[in-house]
Amino acid sequence: MSKITFRERARYWFDNTMSRGTASLIGWLAVVSVGLIVVVAALTMWLAPGEPEGVGHAGEVLWIALMHALTPGKVASDKGSLAYMTVMFVCSLGGLFIVSMLVGLLSNGLKQRVDRLRRGRSRIVESGHTVILGWSDQVFTIVAELVKAHASQKGSVIAVLAERDKLEMEEAIREHVAELGRTRVVCRTGRPTEPRDLALMNLAAARSVVVLSPEGEDPDAHVIKILLALAKRRGAHPPVVAGLTSSRNAAAARLAGGPDVHLVDSDDTASRLIVQSSRQSGMSVVCMDLLNFDGGEIYLRTPKKLVGVTYGDALHAYQTASVIGLRRPSGVVLNPPADTVVNADDEVIVIAHDDSHVRLAAGRPSIDEAAIVTAGKASTEPERTLLLNWNGRAEQIIRYLDGYVAAGSVLEVAADHPKAGTGLAGLRNLTVNVKDCDTTDRFALESLGVGLFQHVIVLSDDRFDPHHADTRTLMTLLQLRDMQSTLGEHYSIVSEMHDENNRALAEVTEADDIVISDTVIGLLLAQLAENRHLADVFAYLFDSQGSEIYPRPAGDYVKTGTQVSFATVVESARRRGETAIGYRNATARNDPPHYGIVLNPDKSEPIVLGTRDSVIVLAER
Repeated sequence: MSKITFRERARYWFDNTMSRGTASLIGWLAVVSVGLIVVVAALTMWLAPGEPEGVGHAGEVLWIALMHALTPGKVASDKGSLAYMTVMFVCSLGGLFIVSMLVGLLSNGLKQRVDRLRRGRSRIVESGHTVILGWSDQVFTIVAELVKAHASQKGSVIAVLAERDKLEMEEAIREHVAELGRTRVVCRTGRPTEPRDLALMNLAAARSVVVLSPEGEDPDAHVIKILLALAKRRGAHPPVVAGLTSSRNAAAARLAGGPDVHLVDSDDTASRLIVQSSRQSGMSVVCMDLLNFDGGEIYLRTPKKLVGVTYGDALHAYQTASVIGLRRPSGVVLNPPADTVVNADDEVIVIAHDDSHVRLAAGRPSIDEAAIVTAGKASTEPERTLLLNWNGRAEQIIRYLDGYVAAGSVLEVAADHPKAGTGLAGLRNLTVNVKDCDTTDRFALESLGVGLFQHVIVLSDDRFDPHHADTRTLMTLLQLRDMQSTLGEHYSIVSEMHDENNRALAEVTEADDIVISDTVIGLLLAQLAENRHLADVFAYLFDSQGSEIYPRPAGDYVKTGTQVSFATVVESARRRGETAIGYRNATARNDPPHYGIVLNPDKSEPIVLGTRDSVIVLAER
């Protein structure tokens, strides 16, 4: 190998200095400028001494050369000998080159700086902010709900880090979230899996972190990698809420994230909600009302005045809030036995429209004893359920349904999906039959004998993109609606969709429930980002064990057509071992946004419940 020459070393050093950016380039340009000025001044003093007229020393010649270099147009006003004019002309030409280069370098450097700001690469200087890592359609739901939650807070900040253009993210959020109120949304471009990019979010001062499950293949692996990056970083670790698509990855995610991470299993939560909604009409609307920050919200309180009081008496303790359970050191229990005593280390779980409404009432409300109805509990009987379409969570849905129904129940699966009906071994109460069927075809649906079923579940077919899958679901719902009208059939219909905007289109089908899984998960993530202690409460609500939400006939609690206070409804439910949290007006069941659901009404509010209305209670199956 030949020896490296001095010229090669010099050129290598020069190349390295030139590659350091705009500042280095301007430095070299300054060196060239100084060299030009010195050479021109020397030539002027040698070839045209004493020119221009009145110049007495070298400093003045240097100044004249500098002005010609910075202002090439000065050559037009020069007078003197040929030698002087030639030197000044050369200086002006060199100055023209230098000024042009300087303008270009400054322009390029400024453009690079603006592009860097545009890409969002500066560190966030905030505290108490909520950080969202990753990007999916759930980000719009989360931002909208956090804006509502922070409506009364000044200087609230939501920071988003994702592998997308900063301006595109900001524009998308502005388009989907109409009003940001006092909340500022700050977006940064970067990879949430890179510690260097995570440093931009000032996580040590953050209030909480939300990790979104991205769209595409194997999203849980991406979430787990983000959790690893969060766990390995130095400094304070704020609470983390992460969304997963499969419960199979929960153990790995919990190990990666550590004790400060709460995981939300998207498929599991959506599956439970679909099953519960198929059996209790209005269940999804009730859950969404509890999950969003518009209406009734769940709060935890430790009122000293309730210590030693039984749960049954505590149900009447608040005028504008509804007690639903207790958070004890041993765990959360909703609708405990009425004789359960509230201990000093217990927290009372209530539903209220605002934190300020959680206040103890002055006294017990008046109860209309004459209006209370005593009704026995209905016995469970075998059921027939029709499942239309198939997707990745269908097996989980069927297994949860198997835990609800009585022995001898039948499930018909009608789909043209190649995996329909697979992986269902070990069911205890359900007998499953599978039929090949195009669920958008009217004649194929009629051949199923839909009127023989009590419940119909319409899933989103995962072979199609979400938009097209929703379109096919709408077609199926329209066919079922027309069949009900034409044939006079009665059965509950719950459907699954991806896009919240399609709910308005689906209202014409008058389906009993429409579960927007992405919206539900987004709402749950927003709730847990605000108060991670609610995780156990929502886990209890979505679990098949213990008390659940049931809309039950109003006639089982109070005399229909009679004006009563809601406190009377609460007392009637208490005597049945249940907790009443609201009611549903049947005449408004298709009116958005609450579809007739009224949660946590004032205890003294007079209401008249009809035969088709329902009382919403927490009760055992």
